[in-house]
Amino acid sequence: MELHLIRHPRPDVLPGVCYGQSDVGLAEPADAVAARLRPLLPERFALHASPLARARLLAVELGAPVLDDRLKEMHFGEWELRPYAELGPAIDTWATDPLGFRAPGGESAHDMSARVLQWLDTLLATPPADPVVVVAHGGPLRAIAGHLLGLPAERWLSLDFACGHATRIDVEEWGVVLKWFNR
Repeated sequence: MELHLIRHPRPDVLPGVCYGQSDVGLAEPADAVAARLRPLLPERFALHASPLARARLLAVELGAPVLDDRLKEMHFGEWELRPYAELGPAIDTWATDPLGFRAPGGESAHDMSARVLQWLDTLLATPPADPVVVVAHGGPLRAIAGHLLGLPAERWLSLDFACGHATRIDVEEWGVVLKWFNR
């Protein structure tokens, strides 16, 4: 299966603000990003996306996406739309356990990964005949790619998916190949 992972365009949010599952707008037009990405994508593909606007708007420009809540970004609970500078020592606590820490009322990176990998397991159980394009967020894309590439979960954070860029991973019966990253 040919799998294309696309991170949404740059969000319209101030630097240093935690926005996770908050439905923020885009800082760049989805149609311009889609036009830039189309030459990298196959002619035909199955399209899946997060329903959050920053991913959905791009996906709609690329085709008719199947929207799935499991592809949403991590939920930061009470931290949503707050500047990181206001969070005080809680940031240090998060840094000591980036996968297990849970902001008040939110979910951990481990929780987010579990729901994303459930989506991936469903896809891999009956892979479509056409290549698959996924438009989502940095966290879910790290979980998908890290898992497929066999990286330990604590290394997934090193996969830095750039906004408005695509990555291709081929999943074969004999293994997985990273064809290209952040084009």
